[in-house]
Amino acid sequence: MTAIQAVYVKGHEERSHPKPHTVYRIEIQASVRSWTMWRRYSEFVDLHTELTKSTSSPPPASLPAKHTFSILSIRPLHDRDEGLLEERRAGLEVYLRAIISAKEDKWRESIALREFLGVPVGKQGNMGSGGTGTFSSPSWLDEHLELQTRIRDVRADINKRDALSDRGDVAASHTSNVQAKKKLAEILVRVRALTRGLQELGMSGMIEGELQRRTDMVARLQDDCEKLGKMVTVARMTSRAAGGDTSSSAVSSTKVLAPESDRAALLGATSFSKPVARVFGQAAPPRETAVTRPLDNQGLFQLQKQQMDQQDTQAAQLSTILQRQKHLGEAIGAELASQIELLDDLSDDVDRVGGKLTAAKKQMNRLG
Repeated sequence: MTAIQAVYVKGHEERSHPKPHTVYRIEIQASVRSWTMWRRYSEFVDLHTELTKSTSSPPPASLPAKHTFSILSIRPLHDRDEGLLEERRAGLEVYLRAIISAKEDKWRESIALREFLGVPVGKQGNMGSGGTGTFSSPSWLDEHLELQTRIRDVRADINKRDALSDRGDVAASHTSNVQAKKKLAEILVRVRALTRGLQELGMSGMIEGELQRRTDMVARLQDDCEKLGKMVTVARMTSRAAGGDTSSSAVSSTKVLAPESDRAALLGATSFSKPVARVFGQAAPPRETAVTRPLDNQGLFQLQKQQMDQQDTQAAQLSTILQRQKHLGEAIGAELASQIELLDDLSDDVDRVGGKLTAAKKQMNRLG
């Protein structure tokens, strides 16, 4: 429900079918769209009851009191007290806003509230657990924007993990890394659902230009997820964490990496010895980077595997693009061949008409 930015109860309307009653106009504003719902006070009561039962606690605000005139509609509709209706309208708006802005999300994420506010089906199916509901074009954009926000949250958790690791708080750093992994796993599920939703939108008639733009948007999300996957899998090892027990933390915090000359001397590398290389068959030793320096052999293997997987994914994406360009080229070639054939037919028709005009001109000259 985080895609909903604001909720307003703007007014009310009297209706006479099936029997006289009052409905309230609810305006919902989301990230890229807005819509309107009409609800009776009794539907607000049903919502309050369902939220209380499903979450085992009442929402953070109470509904405005139910007046006697709304139960016994004895007077005509136009004679009802407008002041009481306005008071109820304001109370209902406060009630919905309290739910939307509450710190706890158990009421916001309730299916009952989503149905009450008319949240698009695609958005419902992809909140929280990463379901696979059917997307509409606007709800697809809502979901994409929500995933971008979730990716920023994962980056914030990773930065927090690194900061805690630098301070020597290993337990808290590990907790932040676990939270980042959980959020990333949820994002990956929802990105797959977003991809399937885009395929359905393409089959339902979305124009090719917009389809390609959204395909690129999904590809950028996938790239971000791959980068974050590396960051949460290969946890950063700091000098503080490598210092051993906590009694030597003050000493280990001051450790620095040895210069390259000392590392070469320690390994016995001289001008007459063969350079030490971590890759078999390589003539020159590989250059260490800030990413590879703290890794052991297993970590290097995992990093290499991730990079190879990323390259395979990029190659597959490039293959898809080239295949699409091939189809476009073939379609253009077929269209050109068709146009050339039409032009040849037109040229033949022009020649025939020209011949007829020449013959007619000769006959006219003979008659003259």
